[in-house]
This record gives sequence, C-alpha cells and structure tokens, in this order.
Amino acid sequence: MTLSASEKRTAFRALHDQGCFVLPNPWDVGGARLLQSLGFKALASTSAGFAWSIGKADNAVTRDEVLAHLASLCAATDLPVNADFEGGFADAPKDVAANVILALKTGVAGLSIEDRALAGPSPLYDHGLAVERIAAARSAMDAEAPEAILVARCEAALVGPVDLDLIIARLTAFAEAGADCLFAPGLSKPEQISAVVAAVAPKPVNVVLGLGATVAGLAGLGVRRVSVGGGLSRAAWTGFIRAARELATDGTLTSLEGAVGGGEINGLFR
Repeated sequence: MTLSASEKRTAFRALHDQGCFVLPNPWDVGGARLLQSLGFKALASTSAGFAWSIGKADNAVTRDEVLAHLASLCAATDLPVNADFEGGFADAPKDVAANVILALKTGVAGLSIEDRALAGPSPLYDHGLAVERIAAARSAMDAEAPEAILVARCEAALVGPVDLDLIIARLTAFAEAGADCLFAPGLSKPEQISAVVAAVAPKPVNVVLGLGATVAGLAGLGVRRVSVGGGLSRAAWTGFIRAARELATDGTLTSLEGAVGGGEINGLFR
C-alpha cells in the first residue's frame, strides 16, 4: 500500500463534503481488496461480519481482537477505512477516549461510537453520559488525528420502538459535542431519514441500505453516505449455510451451478 494514514483520512473527509458515496463493509482482507478493485472510494468494517468470521456473536468480540482486525484491513488497502468501533469498548468517557486513540493508531480514517449500553438497566446510556462519551472521543481524535472522521450513532431504533424525537435530540447533541457524521441505524421510512438529515444539517448522515431502498433514493433524501452493515456478510453466510445444509442432508452441491470460478477469484488477487 502506498498511501499514508493521513492521506487516507484527508481523502475520506473530502468524500463527506458533498454528494453521496457508498461505504461497503468487508470483514476480511480479501473482501477489502475485492471492493477496492470494484472502484469503491472507501470502506467500513462491520462488527457483526467480523465477529461471525471468528466464530463469535456480534458484540462479543474484544477490543484487542477488533484493533488487530482494523490494522489488517488498513494495511490491505489504499482506501480509507471507517471503523465500526461499537461503544468504544468502555463505559467511562476517559476510557472511551483512550480506546479511540488505540483505534486511530491502526490507521483508520474514521470510527463510530454507539450510545448502546451492553450492560445495565437501560439499553442506552443516559443522555448526558452518551454526549460526554462523544465529546471525549472528539478530544482524543483532535489530539491524535484531527483529520479523521468521528461518527456518532444513536441505537434507539434497534433496541425499542422508534422514537424520532429522542433520536433527533441525541444526534443533534452528538453533533454539538463534535461528531462529524451522524447515524441512527434502524430508520427506514423516508420521512424519518429526511427529518434526521434536516435536524443535523449541514453535517452528513449515514444510512444503511436496506431491502427496497436504493442509493439514488437515499441520496435524494440528502443522505451523504450509504453503508451496508453486515449485509454483504449475511449474503455470504446465506450462500454458505444453504450449500452446507444441502451437502449435509442430500450429499449434493447444486449451489455451485453458476458460481464464480476459482480461476476468476484467483485473478482478483494476482
């Protein structure tokens, strides 16, 4: 690879300035290199896809496992990599900040911090603490790599009924605390997405491409970047699971009909 981490971060920040770009989510080095060959301008890791690839459930990987994974992705491609850094692998703001610095040292061009609390009486961190965590991440980023992108995620739509007022209140507070890009996974209705875009403007919004949606349609709503989360990983696992079940039960492998040949795949990595 020829680009420095600083050059990748500068290029990544420029992608957020205007228009709409697609940010696919590989879970390994091969996927990262394939996506680069297809002409994508940036990549994002996927916590779910990586966890499944090492035989764990989503949110069950350790900080150090993720750091090693991010380093391998960044070393494998000249494209900027945005890290799915879950909740920062800590509760206290100062610990989130320390972990953000470790993530930046892997070479990532940006990272996301969630407001979901994996332990405790509530599925989300208290509003005030959630904002403090984003502010701490911002301070750490400014000290280590100020050109990197900080994405703040509100997970409310994934842990309960969609409360758009709560989501917007959190995202606007995260923006004021220093987040460069805002993200509320789980929103799918155009009116919800448009409301979020308007509320945090001019800061960019990330949306996951779901069934029935299109990149062009999301761009028309003002979305600046479109990711797929664990979508590509799920597609790969779907093919693998179906083929493996057929092999186990029927002793056949009809799913190979129409499959990409090994020679073509080898050619991608020469």
